[in-house]
Formats: sequence, C-alpha cells, structure tokens
Amino acid sequence: MPQEMLVEYLPILLFLGIAIVLSALMVGVSFVLGPQRPDAEKNSAYECGFEAYDDARARFDVRFYLVSILFIIFDLEVAFLFPWAVTLGDIGMFGFWSMMVFLGILTVGFIYEWKKGALEWE
Repeated sequence: MPQEMLVEYLPILLFLGIAIVLSALMVGVSFVLGPQRPDAEKNSAYECGFEAYDDARARFDVRFYLVSILFIIFDLEVAFLFPWAVTLGDIGMFGFWSMMVFLGILTVGFIYEWKKGALEWE
C-alpha cells in the first residue's frame, strides 16, 4: 500500500528532476558561451540608488523603498485576481461583489497615495 502511494509521486519527481537538469544546463551553457566583459556601467548601482558594495550604514533615499512597498501591495492585487477570475463561475454574485469591495478599497488606497505625492520622484 505505501509503495503504491509513492508511485503516484513519480511524475512530480520526474518533473522536478527534469526542471533541475534543464535549468542547470541553461545556466551552464550561458556561462560558458556568453561574453564575460564586465565594465563600469554594468557594475554600477541599479534601481536602488546607492552603491551595492559600500558602507552598510550610509544614508540613502527612502523614497525608493516607499515605491517598492507600494508596488508589492498593488502587485499582490493582481495575484488575487487570477484565482478569482478562474473561479468566478463557481462563486457567483457574492464572490463578484466581494472582489469589487476589495478592488474598491485598493483603489481608494491608491488614490490616497497618489494625492499625497508618494508616487512623485523629484
């Protein structure tokens, strides 16, 4: 009986094994065949606004973190929209209006952040 249950996991293990081998192969091939020419532009700070290999206690602009937190909040909204859209036929009008309330609250929050100037980068 336990061996029969383990056989059901074989496709998952095969999929995992193939995924690991293919991803390692792709990374290895790109490392071997890709050009390795680092320069000052490629090693410069990207998106965060401060040097990556500098003193950890250096001052930096907090606005980047505010924008990134706002992005995460509104990105999660999209993550909730996909399962909702898939099951919309099953959950009926209650599910529809529940999501409309959720989207309304997020829209009010977005408008508030917009009016406060949190999305302005001067």
